[in-house]
Amino acid sequence: MSASADNAQRLLVIDDDRKLCRLISDYLGPLGYNVTAVHTGPEGAEQASLSDWAAVILDVMLPGMDGFEVLKAIRKKSDVPVLMLTGRGEEADRIVGLEIGADDYLPKTFSTRELLARLRAVTRRNARKEENTDAPLPEILAGPLRLNPNTRTVILDDRPLVLTPVEYDILYALVRAKGRIKTREALLEDVRDRNFDVFDRSIDVHVSALRRKLGDDAKAPRFIRTVRAAGYIFLDPDSRA
Repeated sequence: MSASADNAQRLLVIDDDRKLCRLISDYLGPLGYNVTAVHTGPEGAEQASLSDWAAVILDVMLPGMDGFEVLKAIRKKSDVPVLMLTGRGEEADRIVGLEIGADDYLPKTFSTRELLARLRAVTRRNARKEENTDAPLPEILAGPLRLNPNTRTVILDDRPLVLTPVEYDILYALVRAKGRIKTREALLEDVRDRNFDVFDRSIDVHVSALRRKLGDDAKAPRFIRTVRAAGYIFLDPDSRA
């Protein structure tokens, strides 16, 4: 039986493959999702800004405006979780989507079980950030960086940074472990709530985007150092000479 409308999570699917949209709706409807589908890029960008969605499933290849442009439009107004679909299965598409602000991606050959697992992961993480706690968490200071876990905001040199949800989670995990190596697998576990293949490059793409926003240089890092064959480490500013 389908979940009631009051309890269902509202999901926006932006894809011109109407058969696939029906498949997604038929599969996810009984599992607690109220699915709305639109079939062009401009319509998807408009609809994404009009309602409070639990998540957006976004195809790369769309008429009128491609998925990357739609994602850029969404990120100007919202940090709603976005799961991108890549029809060609090309790594370049996945990397571009993650750099722009997608939370995850799936090839269009996905199984319904994999779709559900990825969707639950991104919505679960988003729900965690919106939970109210009785006692506010203290602000985290790391040299010129200030992270506020309650508002998920980051200030660098008195200037606010605009980070995607995944970028914030990676930075938060690294800063909390400052001075210690965080493996890619540990970071993926921290921010994704699901298992990734050990060769999944998404964490590297997100770290690269995060570095750009921090004004960091991978060759002469101020904040995040790559530890070859191990992972990443946030440099502790208080321990430098």
